[in-house]
Amino acid sequence: MTTAATLCGWTGEAVSVAEPRRVTSATVFSSPHSGRHYPEAFRRSSRLDGTSLRASEDAYIDDLFSMAPRYGAPLVAARFPRAFADANRAEDELDPALIARYTSRRPKTLRVSAGLGVVPRIVAENMPIYDGKLSLDEVEARLDCCYRPFHNRLEAAVDRALGRYGIAMLIDCHSMPADKSMRGNRRAEIVLGDCYAASAGADMSDAAFALFRGAGFRVARNAPFAGGYITQRYGNPRRGIHALQIEIDRGLYLDQKRMVPTSNYTVLKHILEPIVAELAALPLKLGSAMAAE
Repeated sequence: MTTAATLCGWTGEAVSVAEPRRVTSATVFSSPHSGRHYPEAFRRSSRLDGTSLRASEDAYIDDLFSMAPRYGAPLVAARFPRAFADANRAEDELDPALIARYTSRRPKTLRVSAGLGVVPRIVAENMPIYDGKLSLDEVEARLDCCYRPFHNRLEAAVDRALGRYGIAMLIDCHSMPADKSMRGNRRAEIVLGDCYAASAGADMSDAAFALFRGAGFRVARNAPFAGGYITQRYGNPRRGIHALQIEIDRGLYLDQKRMVPTSNYTVLKHILEPIVAELAALPLKLGSAMAAE
């Protein structure tokens, strides 16, 4: 009997959940694009070399935020790479240009049209991953082995925070190529996305903005990244769930050609630690303040 894992070549756990010794925070951190486990069968099926295949990876973002459990908050991170399956897409964002004998039942999103569906056809700037197409069974196997387990674990962590504290904050952590962070002649080092105030309350967004700017970063909001599927899916301020997407300029810490950390990596991680500590405390701090008004 062929299993989903056999069909897509995935082995081991798809998701890493770093739990605090004691949960004291209503914040959950997620890193859906930092997975670095590339199945051998996937590598063989790709036309790209190992470094090029990593071009869409939010390299080492899970490690940059790895101190979150120290401050009472879990970190949910994908172990599978974005090029294999993209947890920041809707489950039905399937690409007919990639999947053999498949006709989509929903209109194409711009992301699917660009080759960046839930199972991507390209990485980075239009570099095709494959020479041919994948079967629908193989795509479904990737969703079963990787995509769905990630969202099951993330949803459980957010629901736990909401159930325990009556409020929850999801910090969805990403990185962006340096050239994508340009706005005119000014480069944003951090972009915060709250789906134009739809996924998080203004107090939460303002406080997060102030934390990064207070640490000396150039910070932008919602441009060029307003928040992806995860932010949209989980953010629901009316229910008490606030979701923010954080994009960090890779030029701050990564050699983007070789996909290895630069000498600035440790410095950046040191700067991020007090921000992560404050983000972990933020929902309970602001929730208490709002309740007292």
